[in-house]
Amino acid sequence: MAMTWFRRKDVVLLVLIVSLFMAASCKKRVAAAPPPPPPPPVTPPPPAPTITLRAQPATIERGQSAQLQWEARNAATVQIDPGVGQVAATGNRQVSPTSSVTYVARATGPGGEASDTARVTVNIPPPPPDRPTPPAPPGPSDKTISELFRENVQEIYFDYDKSDIRPGEVPKLQGNATWLKQNASVRFTIEGHCDERGSEEYNLGLGDRRANAVKEFLLSQGLAASRINTVSYGEERPVCREQNEQCYQRNRRAAFTMN
Repeated sequence: MAMTWFRRKDVVLLVLIVSLFMAASCKKRVAAAPPPPPPPPVTPPPPAPTITLRAQPATIERGQSAQLQWEARNAATVQIDPGVGQVAATGNRQVSPTSSVTYVARATGPGGEASDTARVTVNIPPPPPDRPTPPAPPGPSDKTISELFRENVQEIYFDYDKSDIRPGEVPKLQGNATWLKQNASVRFTIEGHCDERGSEEYNLGLGDRRANAVKEFLLSQGLAASRINTVSYGEERPVCREQNEQCYQRNRRAAFTMN
């Protein structure tokens, strides 16, 4: 009897163990959660362009040449004005300006724009001295020489972004030259002016080219270079401040003042 009881006990224990094993194997396994996706890579902004421009030598005599040297980085295009145009990122160019000029180099790329300037000063030798002009006969007018200057010497106007003398302005310049030759003691300054469009730096260079274009014309008419000074005010001294073409035209000028 004792043997039978133990066998029954073993059978019950074995059934219990098998039941527990089957219950454990029937449980569903829960899959682990997938890891979070990695963050997207951060793209750095494109580098800003840089450029340097140099002129060697910076001062020349009329008829001589200077060499422009430049180097740009992170630039897709490089432009040099006036008269040079689009160039490679690094290089040099020989220039022979007839009058003093400021060259402007601009580098443009995905990261923005950069610029630099280089000025070439041209020394113009003085022409032979003028023969003394006989004084004009006295007239009935009691006006001073400065009043006569303002009445007889007219301003010259230019096209947008140009420094060439317009054909319609040539008769005015010839009249200015005639009066100035008749009054050989008068010394004067030619002022170059621009409208407000464009950067301050660019307009200073444009005003300089306009003043020197008028000076070159007067020299070709026989006036002595020692009587003439030039200055550029760019957009700093407008005579009209309205933003329309009629006003812009009045500001694109070369004005004359007595020294």
